Amino acid sequence: MTYLSVNVNKIAVLRNSRGGTDPDVVQAATACLDAGAHGITVHPRPDRRHIRAEDVFALSTLTHARGVEFNIEGNPFAPPREGYPGLLPLCEQTRPAQATLVPDGDGQLTSDHGFDFSRDGERLRPLIAALKLYGCRVSLFVDAGNPDIAQAAALGADRVELYTGPYAEAHAAGDATVQLALFADAARRAQAAGLGVNAGHDLSQENLRDFLQAVPDVLEVSIGHALIGEALYQGLDATVKGYIHLL
Repeated sequence: MTYLSVNVNKIAVLRNSRGGTDPDVVQAATACLDAGAHGITVHPRPDRRHIRAEDVFALSTLTHARGVEFNIEGNPFAPPREGYPGLLPLCEQTRPAQATLVPDGDGQLTSDHGFDFSRDGERLRPLIAALKLYGCRVSLFVDAGNPDIAQAAALGADRVELYTGPYAEAHAAGDATVQLALFADAARRAQAAGLGVNAGHDLSQENLRDFLQAVPDVLEVSIGHALIGEALYQGLDATVKGYIHLL
């Protein structure tokens, strides 16, 4: 079975738009876990546009108490600044089960591409080693068309997370056949190198089943934007249960 990790960034976006503490990120994460989600994902950014460092600590406490996976995403190269200690210090202090490294810059609205290992590989290697000393499983965000996916294993990573935005776009356009073949090949190449395969970005109840039927042995999907959007109409409990049913 593929595990569902719910990304609660969008709850923090709504809270931050008004100020204060409502809606409460921990309460929303608790509702997701109560509905059957297997874990919680956050992607704190240096500009604090949604999840903040203090949320990371609070959600770490929750997930450790519940005995479920906590997945922290972020750019390991982003320097610390006021209110953001940096990805590795956050992981050192909270010890998430998984750290997912993503090459996003401050100006990006959302993560939209994976690592170029020929450019970033040697910079990643010591950071991956440090995260593993903190007890984190390490996953690297990659494009399905990256010919060097196997390099993630050589750098010390445990998994890759396939960036599924192009698949979701093709599915919405009505024909994802080519994309599904590309992603299935990427998963097999990663698995042949000893890597586990995660997936995430723009996955939804509309497109998730087709993806999982075509792409072999996906261990985990991280879903936030679509899930929170669907929950506006269906309710959070029913939406999470809908994903669990699909999985």
